[in-house]
Amino acid sequence: MQHSPTSKTRIIIQTNPKTLPYGEIVDIFYAAPAARESPAPVTPVAPAQPSQTFLQAVETRRSHYSITNTSPVPDGRIVQVIQHAITHVPSSWNSQSSRALVLFADEHEWVWDTVVNALKAITSGSKFDAAAGKVNASMRAGHGTVLFFEDDDVVKGLQSSFPTYKDDFTAWSEQTSGMAQFITWVALEEEGLGANLQHYNKLIEAEVKTHFNVPSSWRLVAQMPFGEPTAEPGEKTFQSIEPRVKVYGL
Repeated sequence: MQHSPTSKTRIIIQTNPKTLPYGEIVDIFYAAPAARESPAPVTPVAPAQPSQTFLQAVETRRSHYSITNTSPVPDGRIVQVIQHAITHVPSSWNSQSSRALVLFADEHEWVWDTVVNALKAITSGSKFDAAAGKVNASMRAGHGTVLFFEDDDVVKGLQSSFPTYKDDFTAWSEQTSGMAQFITWVALEEEGLGANLQHYNKLIEAEVKTHFNVPSSWRLVAQMPFGEPTAEPGEKTFQSIEPRVKVYGL
């Protein structure tokens, strides 16, 4: 249908007969053909790859040092996330050597008070003040803490059963723990929490085992305080990927 620059068409738009029983008359003015803009070209959107959601979660995982004693999700959900991570983390020979303590409230604060007391025994003055300030602001201030352990009895059992690989099982156990930490970290971030990872192992392990009645075979590997983040993490830079990933046969 052609229209002049000032042509006017009246069309009837049927509406609710209870309000406008004869329809509503709407005036529409058509612009001159020369004045009409061509539609902007549409850039095809590539279909999402099956792994994209997972990779995006990996990318958004960051170290958060500004966290509070609040959580956007119930504590029960946090426990479920950590249980799922420990259940499904890969391990050599399906050994399932990873262990974890999930701490809230006073027990969470106790861990970081213990860290501060341990630091006080080995530092003093401004060095202690700086270290204690960091612990209190970025760890104790959080909502909870995950303590990651590896069960050395499991490792020793594998060494006995598979002596050919005896020297490898400790390293493989560490790799399992690293994956458990990573899965937990990414999952907590997806739940709206921020976390960071600490390694005060030797300073607090004995007291932690006594306080929580932890089996002697459990070896403390890492501590992950978490809470609702109050600031964005700093900018992260990346090395060029070409010298880091080599591809052959493609």
